[in-house]
Amino acid sequence: MIEKNSSLKAFNSFSIDAEAHLLFHFTDLSQHAELLALIKKTKEESRPILVLGGGSNTLFCDDFDGLVIKVELMGIKHTETSEYHLLEVAAGEDWHQLVEQTVEQGINGLENLALIPGVVGAAPVQNIGAYGVELKDFCVQVDYIDLIDGSAHSLTNEQCKFAYRDSIFKGELKDRVLITSVSLKLPKQWQAHCQYGLLQGLNETEESVSALQIFDSVCRIRTEKLPDPKVLGNAGSFFKNPIVSEYLSEQLLSHHSDMPHYPQQDGNVKLAAGWLIDQCGLKGHKIGGAAVHLQQALVLINEDGRATADDVIQLAWFVREQVLQKFAVLLEHEVRFIDAQGETDLLQVIDNV
Repeated sequence: MIEKNSSLKAFNSFSIDAEAHLLFHFTDLSQHAELLALIKKTKEESRPILVLGGGSNTLFCDDFDGLVIKVELMGIKHTETSEYHLLEVAAGEDWHQLVEQTVEQGINGLENLALIPGVVGAAPVQNIGAYGVELKDFCVQVDYIDLIDGSAHSLTNEQCKFAYRDSIFKGELKDRVLITSVSLKLPKQWQAHCQYGLLQGLNETEESVSALQIFDSVCRIRTEKLPDPKVLGNAGSFFKNPIVSEYLSEQLLSHHSDMPHYPQQDGNVKLAAGWLIDQCGLKGHKIGGAAVHLQQALVLINEDGRATADDVIQLAWFVREQVLQKFAVLLEHEVRFIDAQGETDLLQVIDNV
C-alpha cells in the first residue's frame, strides 16, 4: 500500500510528527517487483529513500522529502539440531515479543536482550546489546535486498562486521539495504550471563539461575528505569556508552572513584553515559517539551507530547556540551537523526535550529 504525504507520528517512538512524501508498507516479499518500481521512480525524481522498521531509534528532524519503506514482513521459522536452535526471523517481527516467545518455549540465549524496542530487522544495524550480551553473539546470517539493483543477498556474521553499536549496515552498506530476515543460532547448552550491572545480584542470591529469571529481572529493571514510549515518547538510550583511553579513565577515576567503568579487550575503557549525564545534574532538565528523564539520564523524552524535533535537538546538544565540559568525554548519539534528505547527525542539524 502506498500513501502520499503521510504522517509518520505513529511510526516513531518519540511521537514527533513529520510527513513522508511517499510511504510504502512492505508486508510481503511478493511485493518485490512493486517495491523496485517505486524505488526506481523515486531515484529518477532525485528523491531520497528511507527504510524504516519500528521507528524506535529514530528522530525525524523534518518532513521527509522522499520514499519511506515501512518494513512489516512477518514470520518465524524454527528448526533445530542436536546442539542448536535455529531461528529465521522476518524483519518486521517485534524484537521483545521474539525474546519473550523464545524464553517461554525454552529456547534460551536472548533473555538479556528483553524489552529492547524495535523490530528484528533493525537489530543487526545497531548490533543491539544489553547486560553483557549482543546480537552478534547469536546472529549467523542477515538476508537483504540491495536497493541499488534489487538483488537479494545474504551476509554471514563475520561479513556483517559487527562492533559496539555498529555494523556494515552503518558503514559501507549504509542506505543501500533493506533487511528482510535475520537468522539466529542459539546453543542448547545454555550459559547464564549475570555479570553485568544489576543482574549481578542474581548470582549472589541464586545457586542456579534460569533464563526466565534473567528475563524477568531485565524486564523489571528496564521497566523501573526506562519510560514506556506509549506513555512518554522516547527512543530509549539516546547516547552510546563512550569508550575512552585507559589514561583518561584513570584520570577521571582519580576524581570520581565511584565512576562505573568497564575495561575492554583492546585496553580502552567503556564508561556509562547515563552516569556521566547524571553527574552533571541534568535529570529533569527541560528545553521546550523535551526533557532528560528523571529516572534514567540516558533517556530524552517528549514530556508532554508536544515536543518538537528542535526541542530534542537542542536538549541533546546541551547534554553533550555539559558532559564534554565536566569530563572531557564526547558523547555520540545512538539515535538516528533523519532530515528531509535522509540520515544526518547532531552536528549538522544543530546549526539549523
